[in-house]
Amino acid sequence: MIKVLMIEDDAELAEILTEYLEQFNIKVKNIEDPYLGLSVLSVEKFDLIILDLTLPGIDGLDVCKEIRKDYDIPIIISSARHDIMDKVTALENGADDYLPKPYNPRELEARIKTILRRQPSIKKDDEKDKTKELVLDENKQEIKFRGKLLDLTAAEYGILSYLMKKEGGVVSREELIYNIEAISEESSNKSIDVIVGRIRQKLGESPKEPKHIKSVRGIGYKFIP
Repeated sequence: MIKVLMIEDDAELAEILTEYLEQFNIKVKNIEDPYLGLSVLSVEKFDLIILDLTLPGIDGLDVCKEIRKDYDIPIIISSARHDIMDKVTALENGADDYLPKPYNPRELEARIKTILRRQPSIKKDDEKDKTKELVLDENKQEIKFRGKLLDLTAAEYGILSYLMKKEGGVVSREELIYNIEAISEESSNKSIDVIVGRIRQKLGESPKEPKHIKSVRGIGYKFIP
């Protein structure tokens, strides 16, 4: 599954593109607010970004520049602005492609896959995974610990995978309850603590000095790789 972050304030267009790309195993998360988009990028991992230029609060060219400061991730500009200087500036700011609106979604799908085929980043990530103790495979819904598959219940997998995807970010117990399908919304915070305790046992962690799942007093937990 290819994960794409789209920063686009045209909700109707974003919905059309999201539904279309899903047919090609491309999962799109659209954020209308550019500042929120940058924040999401800091806590979630994506394979590519689709970025509009005319955004509320900050110009997309500046967003492109901010992304490129911290992330080596492909960026496709999707914009109704046809000025050649916008295109030149976007490419100078680190964009990999510039697609003028309106366009056929089929062309966007083709460009996404063409860019990703040229990217060595996926292979690099695979190499990094080999050095990690915990490795998440979302496609198989599996988590390996030191190279061995963890035997997890649906709830345990849900919590651990959610924390891993939020790497370093603090996650409240309530967020876990409402975002994990295997956990009933009627569950209590105590039940989350019990499941986390079981996960720690399977990782061989001491509850007093856990290595990967740290407690955040009064809030919840965070994952440390």
